[in-house]
Amino acid sequence: MGLLNKVELLKDMIQTAIDNGARTVEDVHKSIADMPFEALERSGLLDEESQKLRDKNQQTIGMVYEKIREINQKVGELASDMFETLEDGQHISNVMDDNERNKHS
Repeated sequence: MGLLNKVELLKDMIQTAIDNGARTVEDVHKSIADMPFEALERSGLLDEESQKLRDKNQQTIGMVYEKIREINQKVGELASDMFETLEDGQHISNVMDDNERNKHS
């Protein structure tokens, strides 16, 4: 396995770790943010307006972490494109070197 393939594999592992980490943090964030609403619900004080706020809060938190995962995906795609460009450049350089050697043989 070439160096660029190893680097790309490492990039994929990091990207997956970031995605999984963001999901875990999102779940914890939602759970903590929901605690006041759970307390209201247990005491019978969670009215319709409070439930709407609860839902909006959970939705907003989800949107933030979805954006984090989306950025992570875009950065990963950009890195993969750069690796592909490097591989193409390496191949072109090898072909040019071979052609140069064949001219002098």
